[in-house]
Amino acid sequence: MQITPSELPADVMQAKLRFGIVGNAPALLLAVERAIRVAPIDLSVLVNGESGTGKEFFPQIIHAYSARKHSKYIAVNCGAIPEGTIDSELFGHEKGSFTGAVASRKGYFEEADGGTIFLDEVAELPLTTQARLLRVLETGEFLKVGSSTMQKTNVRIVAATNVNLIKAVEEGRFREDLYYRLSTVVITIPPLRERGGDIMLLARKFASDFSERYRMPQITFGDETRVIMSHYRWPGNVRQLKNVVEQMAIFESGHEITGGVVRQYLPENATVFSPVVSGERTHTYEREREMLFNMIFRLQNQIEELTDKLNDKSGKFVDTFVEVESDATRDSDTAKTGTAIVKLSDFNRPIVGGNESREDLPQSLVDNEREAIAEALERNSGRRKIAARELGISERTLYRKIKEYGLE
Repeated sequence: MQITPSELPADVMQAKLRFGIVGNAPALLLAVERAIRVAPIDLSVLVNGESGTGKEFFPQIIHAYSARKHSKYIAVNCGAIPEGTIDSELFGHEKGSFTGAVASRKGYFEEADGGTIFLDEVAELPLTTQARLLRVLETGEFLKVGSSTMQKTNVRIVAATNVNLIKAVEEGRFREDLYYRLSTVVITIPPLRERGGDIMLLARKFASDFSERYRMPQITFGDETRVIMSHYRWPGNVRQLKNVVEQMAIFESGHEITGGVVRQYLPENATVFSPVVSGERTHTYEREREMLFNMIFRLQNQIEELTDKLNDKSGKFVDTFVEVESDATRDSDTAKTGTAIVKLSDFNRPIVGGNESREDLPQSLVDNEREAIAEALERNSGRRKIAARELGISERTLYRKIKEYGLE
């Protein structure tokens, strides 16, 4: 099921406004809708998503739309509490139960009785604590550290993680039974790179917020900047985008952010890629087509280098066999020696001074080659070095082909 902005239910729109959620990506809207729908049903929920995607908003939505909304909501970062004190923090302790326990203390599960506990980074819990947590989920019972008296609590648990818990279970780092108890309902938050136009919506929102906060003229974004920011991978997701916009808002106050400027605020070896908007999928044959073109370019580049050596500069057809090693042949089931046999005469083109004649190539191949180069340049915002690496050809070859096809 996908929700588009035009079909947005009133409660989803209300939740977005209430919790400051910006974006219209279908996967994001679906996550908000699932949180609202599951809120009245007293089930455990697991929120999955990469670091920085905004997972902390969804337990708040669940609590606010549940019957527990008037009781306590406690958020606990499991990764920030030392292993030696995590049990005490969650379940409390009795006086004298360990060095430094000068008085009895209530834990979060006792404090949040009747309400909701959000366990962020739940995968960081020690195995012993996971066993205690499992008991709370199954029976609502827990023991304080140093106590022999069983206590009861009535809490709803919402957990979040950026770790693949199934893999953690396989590696013995997370209890399988606890995983299934926590993941009664799973809500997945999409990474920023899959949210398409949300990237610039968020960037403009952050720019406006920082302009108001710091009382400085607002920055704007040029066309090239929008392309770069929309194609950048954003490994830190919304948190990273906010940090980058805040820096630009301070140091580039009142200016239009150009492509050259925004690159200064991205990591030096920042990679770009063509994002897939959530809800859309590239057909398999498109991926295969791109891989095929990359293979053809690599082979053609190697053939051109070989023909420079073999060419007798007489304008005659070269009819010989050469062995060309390639990635494709290394992966081929039929290539036992790791080489492919390429017959140059099969290309049906004369060799004149080491330069092939485009007029003698099949027109469809020329068109496809031109299209593939243009797409690679567009994907990489005109960065020829990256485009050449992606196409599997040298920069020198790419420059020549750009000139031949008029793609400057």
